[in-house]
Amino acid sequence: MSKPLLSSIAAACALALPVAAHSRPVTLAVQLKNYGGDGAYLAVYLTDAKGAYAGTLWVAGGKAKYYKNLSDWNRLSAGDAKRLAGVTGASVGAGRTLKVTADLADALIDAGYEIRVDAAVEDMRDSPSELRVPLSSANAGKPQPGKQYVQALTFSLQ
Repeated sequence: MSKPLLSSIAAACALALPVAAHSRPVTLAVQLKNYGGDGAYLAVYLTDAKGAYAGTLWVAGGKAKYYKNLSDWNRLSAGDAKRLAGVTGASVGAGRTLKVTADLADALIDAGYEIRVDAAVEDMRDSPSELRVPLSSANAGKPQPGKQYVQALTFSLQ
């Protein structure tokens, strides 16, 4: 279930970082634990080295009224009017894997940026900052465990 994303995140980051002339596909796989509840809402997004919001990569879950439960992402991205442009899909069931591919500027890799995932499941506890993984060459291909709903996040750099 691969979902290619618009290159808007790369363009936005390229504006913020003029040296970001090249980009590459980054594929993320977020595998959920079999937690025994409804489908999870997930926000997958980037922050810079200071923890400031840099862009949304994907939001899984179709009802915007529940996005407030993805509290860290919702708070950090609130000023980004285009945060959902082309980056939403269905919620992800327990034990399933969300795969997302995004074109990210080369300058973001090994520059202190983090991939973050917030998670929320109906009638269960929300999990803001479910996981935070530095966007680095050293972390590529290495499963990173989540706290509550995410079994692991793995990303690859092409």
